[in-house]
Amino acid sequence: MSPSLRRAPILAQALAASTRPQSPQNTYGYHRVYFRVAPLARYSQRSYYATALTTADLKTVLHPVHLDLGARMVPFGGWDMPVQYSGILAEVKAVRTAAGLFDVSHMGRLYISGPQSTQFLDWVLTGSAATLRVGRARYCMICNDSGGVIDDTIFYRLAEDRYLLIPNAGNRAAVVDWFQDWIDQKFSGMPGTDPAISPAVSMADRTESTALIACQGPDAPQIVDSLCGGAASTLRPFAWTEVNLADKPVMIGRTGYTGEDGFEVVCQARDAAVIWRALMDQGALPCGLGARDVLRLEAGLPLHGHEIDEETTPIEAGLNRFVRFDKEYVGSEVLAKQNEEGTDRKLVGLTVEGRSAPRAEYPILHQGEIIGQVTSGSYSPTLDTSIAMGYVLGRHASPGQVVDLDIRGRTVPARIVELPFYTKPK
Repeated sequence: MSPSLRRAPILAQALAASTRPQSPQNTYGYHRVYFRVAPLARYSQRSYYATALTTADLKTVLHPVHLDLGARMVPFGGWDMPVQYSGILAEVKAVRTAAGLFDVSHMGRLYISGPQSTQFLDWVLTGSAATLRVGRARYCMICNDSGGVIDDTIFYRLAEDRYLLIPNAGNRAAVVDWFQDWIDQKFSGMPGTDPAISPAVSMADRTESTALIACQGPDAPQIVDSLCGGAASTLRPFAWTEVNLADKPVMIGRTGYTGEDGFEVVCQARDAAVIWRALMDQGALPCGLGARDVLRLEAGLPLHGHEIDEETTPIEAGLNRFVRFDKEYVGSEVLAKQNEEGTDRKLVGLTVEGRSAPRAEYPILHQGEIIGQVTSGSYSPTLDTSIAMGYVLGRHASPGQVVDLDIRGRTVPARIVELPFYTKPK
């Protein structure tokens, strides 16, 4: 098993450089970004999986478009990705008040199929595949034997025995290896059949043969509707459908990683530029990784390698609602015990007055004693204050409690608050 994904130093440096104070309106800091998408439902079911999924300097099919738009590009998870276009502040505002457009093509797309695909996913996921209806999606975690989070994911039920699962960009290799190990050990074939001819579970990686585009914000339904005959706004949250978007066949899901309404689209790679331009023409503003990270932090959404990793369980991260406790699966015994007995540490939200943005790994203190550590932090342009998430000892996790942050040797007071920091207006 590969080690937990940690912060990518090159991207972290690029983000810090891109957000150095330039004026009173531009004092904030960011960290790396992950997001997830809803992909196309129909592909051939040839079983294979990639063995070199993190090749350096990969480029999405939209890479030339980003360069033409003047995006600032940074290496991230083996991919050359846009960190910002018009500026992080403007991009965050666009998503909160209108609509933003993201290239999320570096995210993984693993198609799981076969007569035992449901049983397989019920074994490796904290969320139930058996109870998920065709046409719906579910968020959950992939845990190791100790309950640590290998990755968080959204998976879609495409048919009775076919699913689509979205791993984070930097974790795709680890997820593929973990899944293949369990397929070989526990789901290699149906009784009386040749696994090479009729496998019980097949896994196909389609990450590099498609593009994935997210349109997020309060104007996203109107924008996407204008290109697909009004089909988008009829979708419920965490539902998907297949439509023609800008006259190109796509799959759209009403999902996202920003805390706003919106859609995530998968299309054939050859159609990506046409769809991107069409969404731009309808008013969606191109946005990069920097804005994505601020948006997900404001919404209190976890980021693998920060709030969750292979040494942190969903229970510690406060994600109990995405964990089932009625059946056995990988890590379930540990998670059930933690859910019943509690954990020593808890994930909390923190607010800090002003724009002294907390950063990951800054110590959290109470009366001079270290009680935890920041996992993510930033200035929030939406709330006009600095916010952070971090782990503290359980006895210090009550909302309203005042603690201190060690920000580069300077002690700054912070208040523990409930998550999320931001909730979209109803």
